[in-house]
Amino acid sequence: MKIVIGSDHAGFELKELVVQFMQKENHEIIDIGTNSNDSADYPDFAHQVAHSVNDRTFEAGILLCGSANGVAITANKYAQVRAAICWTPEIAELARMHNHANLLCLPARFITNEAAFTITKSFFNTSYEGGRHLRRVNKINQIIT
Repeated sequence: MKIVIGSDHAGFELKELVVQFMQKENHEIIDIGTNSNDSADYPDFAHQVAHSVNDRTFEAGILLCGSANGVAITANKYAQVRAAICWTPEIAELARMHNHANLLCLPARFITNEAAFTITKSFFNTSYEGGRHLRRVNKINQIIT
């Protein structure tokens, strides 16, 4: 699978490890940064990743920040993005199966490296079930004013 990944400074170190892990799992990973622990604004990276998933340049994406909230909020502004904050493999599996999630958000300050690997593997090894979930997923993009 062709996957784009990005993070702010809080997620940088874990992002580097997730990139290595995903390459070993035979995924094509494009890392758009950040490339250091220097302070960086998470929306800059979240917008790039989400835009690339939204326009289908990439099949899926991964975003990391301290809590994963900021990147998820930003990414979910895009109509074709369903970003899910996942902190267990079970939540990652359900996000894919039931919510047709296409962007994994990892809370770098709250999970271990090993947890990140199992969560990521679960997310990308799970398929969307469709069926009864399709009606619900189709309702996600309703515009509310």
